[in-house]
Amino acid sequence: MNQHIDSSAKIGKNVTIGFNSIILEGVEIGDDCLIGHNVVIHANTKIGNAVRIDDGVIIGKKPLSSPRSIFKVPTDLKPAVIGDYCQLGANVVVYCQCEIGQRNLIADLATIRENVVLGDLNIVGRNVTIENFVKIGSRNKFETNSYITAYSEVGDYCFVAPCTATSNDNYMARDKERFNHFKGVTMQSGSRTGVNATILPGKTIHTDGVVAAGAVVTKDVPARTIVAGNPARAFREVPETQLMENNLDK
Repeated sequence: MNQHIDSSAKIGKNVTIGFNSIILEGVEIGDDCLIGHNVVIHANTKIGNAVRIDDGVIIGKKPLSSPRSIFKVPTDLKPAVIGDYCQLGANVVVYCQCEIGQRNLIADLATIRENVVLGDLNIVGRNVTIENFVKIGSRNKFETNSYITAYSEVGDYCFVAPCTATSNDNYMARDKERFNHFKGVTMQSGSRTGVNATILPGKTIHTDGVVAAGAVVTKDVPARTIVAGNPARAFREVPETQLMENNLDK
């Protein structure tokens, strides 16, 4: 079988590795893992037990930097860590210095940038992008094509609908004053967004807040409130049956 497995890599018991996969120095892979074809696992990455990694996945990738980039790539980025029982779909890219918790599903074509912390039991849908310096809790759902901008924070039990867009730069890459104001979005636990919602930089969706489909959020969303429109305004309260406290076991 055409593979490259560095002699320093530690491979657990009952691990299956597909054709043309590359496992570099210092990698640690737990027991009962399934690794597909054409997978690249970069140096010193740590992968837990019973992890499924589909074809074409790259784990531990280092970021690129253009001469025009605002931030330069650090030279001391740590290896990626993938927790037990995670599933990574085809062509997923997980950058270095990512901490991925247990039992996460990361679907085909998703990208998770460097310096991301992802808790447990999240669903990261197809073609989702999670940018750098993002902290995410547990039991969240990020649906197809949603985009989480850098410097954001997401709590627990949040729902991000398809094509939700978030942003962190009110100056749109002009005026040096922007360097003092970069700030992503905050989604407190239980908050939700509808299809094609847009959240502007620095805005907070408070606990159990809801952003309706197509809404443009220019101000913070109050707790337990549905906002709609462009710009988004309070529409009504979230029904009791929809509150997080009444749905934790569902």
